[in-house]
Amino acid sequence: SVSTPGQMTRDERMRSRYGGFSFEPEGGWTVADEDTGFSYEEMAASISEMVSYSRGDTCVGTVLGFEPNGALIDIGVKSSAYCNLQEAALVKPNKPEEVFEIGSEYEFQIVSREDENGQLFLSRRRLLSDAAWVTVQAMMTEDKTVEATVAAVNRGGAMMTVHGLRAFLPGSHYLPGQNPPEELVGSTLSVKFLDVDKENNRLVVSHRKAMVDQTIKNLAVGSVLAGVVTAVKPYGAFIDVGGMSGLLHISQISCDHIGDVGNILPVGKQIKCMVISQDKGKGRVALSTKTLEVEPGDMLKNQEKVFEEAEATAAKYQERLEA
Repeated sequence: SVSTPGQMTRDERMRSRYGGFSFEPEGGWTVADEDTGFSYEEMAASISEMVSYSRGDTCVGTVLGFEPNGALIDIGVKSSAYCNLQEAALVKPNKPEEVFEIGSEYEFQIVSREDENGQLFLSRRRLLSDAAWVTVQAMMTEDKTVEATVAAVNRGGAMMTVHGLRAFLPGSHYLPGQNPPEELVGSTLSVKFLDVDKENNRLVVSHRKAMVDQTIKNLAVGSVLAGVVTAVKPYGAFIDVGGMSGLLHISQISCDHIGDVGNILPVGKQIKCMVISQDKGKGRVALSTKTLEVEPGDMLKNQEKVFEEAEATAAKYQERLEA
């Protein structure tokens, strides 16, 4: 305090300059604390309870609002955190509303330190990616068939999207003798996993394997299948039946003698044939058109008649075998 208002002694000037004057409310600090209902100790305790995060930590946050390129998230720190569109999902959405709902809680990973405004940046994509890799690894182990979307097609095969992850479908694993056409982009294919390697970000799938497994599962001796000639050899023709390659031996084409297989069954020709034997373990199947001939030599004289009446002829053939 000052002894004489308006005048300060030398000691008072020194205290003012280096020690300063302290404010004390009337009645002391204890009275002030009681008046406010909130003590300094309580304020210090509330600050110490505030959560802090480091890069790489996971947290649960509530969506507060949307911005053009992301969403504001409350994760219990002093400033709202931010998740941009690129990190909002496995496949980047056009708007945050497509993947988030205001007021809903989601799990995030901290991907940055606080910026100059005290804001943290979050990622949901990284957590979803980890979960997707676990899922596809389990599916490969269980040899499951899944649906994949064709994202792009090139000379080597096709790029697919499986559970939000990018996968490669080699051309040789589309269908025998065929490469995926451009028209497939945007459509879905049944696939099985050939390689799942998270460390090297490598995911390879096969449509052919999925189709073969499905065909073999439903295959039975005596079944009539539609197929396409994919290759011709001196000893017979290879036929693609439901993604699986079967052999139509030259002796099983017709009751009449065959001189040149290619003249009877050129590559690309669509036919019908009967399953006469199979090895499900090795994925092999033997085919016949001879058993579908109504009259011996029809495969040389009138193939269309053979294919049109294939199912009826096969039924009669089975009846003869069972008689």
